[in-house]
Amino acid sequence: MKHNHLIIAIDGPAGSGKSSTAKALAKRIKTPYIDTGAMYRALTLKAMNERISFDNKKALVGLLKKAKIELTGKDPFSQKVWLDGKDVTHDIRLPELTKNVFYVAQEPQIRREMVKKQRQMGQKEGAVMEGRDIGTKVFPDADYKFYFEANDQIRAKRRYRELVTARHKTTLKKVLSDQKKRDSTDYNRREGPLKVAKGAIIIDTSQLTIDETVDKILALVDSRSGGRKRGKLSRVS
Repeated sequence: MKHNHLIIAIDGPAGSGKSSTAKALAKRIKTPYIDTGAMYRALTLKAMNERISFDNKKALVGLLKKAKIELTGKDPFSQKVWLDGKDVTHDIRLPELTKNVFYVAQEPQIRREMVKKQRQMGQKEGAVMEGRDIGTKVFPDADYKFYFEANDQIRAKRRYRELVTARHKTTLKKVLSDQKKRDSTDYNRREGPLKVAKGAIIIDTSQLTIDETVDKILALVDSRSGGRKRGKLSRVS
């Protein structure tokens, strides 16, 4: 099944299942997958490599203008993230970088420039795009908008398993603490705060597998293929 030039926006907090579901969905419907968070992570890595202070907003904005950030690969699960011609797919997921991403992501001018880039990418041939402001800022007129939510403990356990699998030393308690801090930043930042987009369908993924979540999304997409539903929030659990 292929949906040409379809824009599907998926927003939600960390650990809600956005990335895994978006990748699986994109692969199933043969549509490009765009991880907007990876773009902010790549810029954060560049700032760290060049030892630019996260308090120096002017320097951070200037860094974005000269940074070359690319996402390549047709298979969402093996997508590569490139920064100035170098594969940084692994580097941008390191815990020491993760804790600094919000300094870059909260800068209004950086978010505005990133949104422009993300729109250009999505408009080429459609996309399953996930992040925290896709349905509210990047593509408010997306064909379909979804907002994922999940129990805090479940979200933290998911993230903990990811880190342990990647052989990072941490504890569930620390992951939960970091998650609360990240949530506060995401919900309260001035530019592009995390919130439910108008017309979005809310999906509680707490007790759902990735495949079950994808199945629900596809059922909704297929049932509404004749037109888009707006205004009223829907909830799926």
